[in-house]
Amino acid sequence: MPPHFNLTMNSKVISAHLAVLTANLIYGANYTIAKQVMPEYIQAFGFIFIRVLVTAAIFFSLAFIGEKEEVEKKDMIRLFFCAVFGVATNQLLFFSGLDLTTPINASLMMTTNPIMVLIVASFILREKITLRKIAGIIMGLVGASTLLLWGKQVSFGSASALGDLFILINSLSWGIFLIMVRPLMQKYKTITVMKWVFLFGSILVFPFGWEQFNRIEWSTFGTDTWLAAAYVVIGTTSIAYLLNTHALKNLSSSSVSAYIYLQPAFATAFAIMLGKDQLHYLHVLSALLIFTGVFLVSGTDFRQKAERFLSSKKS
Repeated sequence: MPPHFNLTMNSKVISAHLAVLTANLIYGANYTIAKQVMPEYIQAFGFIFIRVLVTAAIFFSLAFIGEKEEVEKKDMIRLFFCAVFGVATNQLLFFSGLDLTTPINASLMMTTNPIMVLIVASFILREKITLRKIAGIIMGLVGASTLLLWGKQVSFGSASALGDLFILINSLSWGIFLIMVRPLMQKYKTITVMKWVFLFGSILVFPFGWEQFNRIEWSTFGTDTWLAAAYVVIGTTSIAYLLNTHALKNLSSSSVSAYIYLQPAFATAFAIMLGKDQLHYLHVLSALLIFTGVFLVSGTDFRQKAERFLSSKKS
């Protein structure tokens, strides 16, 4: 393998890992920050409407400044369905489900995402289901579940069943998005893909969020509320989506989805730093399981890219 190729590919894969790691760090902090805004100041669907609309405006502005890139008509259909699964269904069902079930149940439902991605990707993208990936997903699942359930109770009953189902479908929807958007990320610039996904997403969420958006009393917002809202809109939507999709240029869908297990670890770390929780040995053990699991799932990306490169040179 040429040294230049090795160095270039290694730096790209490391950059992709750092991108998706940062995205999940943003999500981890969001659990605490979003509570300052929702639902007291902005209701769920109104918040989704703002997030999607502002993000679409940001990406279109960035695309306008940069070099223009044309999208083939056939890819517009895929971009639309990326918006259906990655923006509209994903966000609307998550917040609808959260209203009907408990935060613990919702978090546990979301840990199914890497499993769903692994299975669906094996059919659509023909990604191999290896023992290493299975072991990594199991370790991450155990670690994340331990953090989520430590000192808490989970309740699966008729009262929360519909909410749990919504979160489960939301998890599947996000997995389908990661799989559908990956070929587009190999073909187009990240900004190009995101501007169309969020434009279509804005149209799709408009009927659901417009009424709640109109009920927002902006005059009641203090500085903390504005800052928290800006974090959720720009941080967890614009930046996090950008980082996750950009990572798909050099990582598999299953690798990106496996990082979701880090969110409970980051959320716990923030709670400890803010004095709302105390460090326990189970926190450390869970974190080790999570990081090991993520490494097992995603650690093969560079090796697979190198193997494909070498095989293409031989043929």
